[in-house]
Amino acid sequence: MRSASITRKTAETDITVMVDLDGTGTSEIQTGVGFFDHMLDQLARHSLIDMHVRATGDLHIDDHHTVEDTGIAIGQALRQALGEKRGIQRYGQCALPMDDTLVTAALDLSGRPWLAWNLPMTAERIGTFDTELVREFFQALSTHGGITLHVDLVRGVNSHHIAEAAFKGVARALRQAVEADPRKGHAVPSTKGTL
Repeated sequence: MRSASITRKTAETDITVMVDLDGTGTSEIQTGVGFFDHMLDQLARHSLIDMHVRATGDLHIDDHHTVEDTGIAIGQALRQALGEKRGIQRYGQCALPMDDTLVTAALDLSGRPWLAWNLPMTAERIGTFDTELVREFFQALSTHGGITLHVDLVRGVNSHHIAEAAFKGVARALRQAVEADPRKGHAVPSTKGTL
């Protein structure tokens, strides 16, 4: 079974994440950060990865620790669920249009974390959500998931659309990358024999 559960508890946050790579995109998300919950729901729904996230954090300070630590926990859960990564596609990409916005996302489940980020926001906040935290989430996801991730804004003027297109685009790329490659059987998709 390609599923995993991670619990991360620090002085700042207490987070439990469960993922099932072979799900249907169902989610139960509760972080206390409304916009972030909406984005994580999109991540689950469009990747077809079942995702359950429960997070409590020091929101009286700000949303930073909760968002970043949730990215860490989801990354760790994805990495654990993938195991040796036998038989997966490994690579995924998506050009995601959303109204005025077009975002491209490309990733490699290489085990070598890297984030290339070109997603300028046009506003500092979406409601009360600090738009800088979109990058913080994906940095944590990439680092702890062992994912090479490139996210680029091709065009867009509305920060809500830009952020949502990024989450959906990464989700669609992730869906492609974790899916089984019927021509590879159980082989690891690398000439090294390991990822």
